[in-house]
Amino acid sequence: MKTIYSHSDDDNFAWIYNKHWGPYANQALPILEQLMLPFLPSEAHILDLCCGTGQLATKLIAKGYSVTGIDVSNEMIRFARENAPNGDFIVQDARHFHFPRTFDAAVSTYDGLNFIMSPPELTTVFENVFESLQNGGIFLFDLNTEAGYLYHWEDGTFSIVEEDHACIVRYEYNADEKLVRFDVTIFRLLEGWLRTDLTFYQRCYSSFDIRYALNLAGFTDISIYGYHDELGLTELSLESERMYIVCRKS
Repeated sequence: MKTIYSHSDDDNFAWIYNKHWGPYANQALPILEQLMLPFLPSEAHILDLCCGTGQLATKLIAKGYSVTGIDVSNEMIRFARENAPNGDFIVQDARHFHFPRTFDAAVSTYDGLNFIMSPPELTTVFENVFESLQNGGIFLFDLNTEAGYLYHWEDGTFSIVEEDHACIVRYEYNADEKLVRFDVTIFRLLEGWLRTDLTFYQRCYSSFDIRYALNLAGFTDISIYGYHDELGLTELSLESERMYIVCRKS
């Protein structure tokens, strides 16, 4: 795609993400405080998988934890280093990272793992996390559900419009293939108006898919919760818009 200025597609998306979606950490942190943090040492080392622009890492570091974040996007990591200068951030693909048995816990929030496109690749991600955790380590992550894809964006589009930027997202869910396509158009006012067009895909996984892949990777004590924006954590149901999964390396 041709652009007018030197800003890359990755740069413009990371800028929008940092401004509008990174603050999702404010929603995720209370869930971590309920399901994971009480069971960790006070100075635990936490792996933030698909860490985005580092807002969750910032909040965990403020609580006294040590955080290592990985994300496949160079620009996301650049923002993460600015947002959480006391964290350790590495450009790395979740399917291919390898750490020694270092971490007391691992997290992945805001449906980062829905971007993993196949069950075998998802199992590989879980295996990588398993190997990086100390014995007894906790893994907590969330995923969009089919109900979320079908109902949360039922009109197929949403937009953000401000004086110096706009973001339009068009969305289509293929129920047969369990695939979601997001077409994103970003306008930013720099030296003039810069337009960026991007396409992303997510895969919808069932709770059965998740349990199966986690078991293959070696995790036990698997609990899956539903989540609604209005209700918070609930029992998982067909109406749950998101699910949170917590498990352990025995």
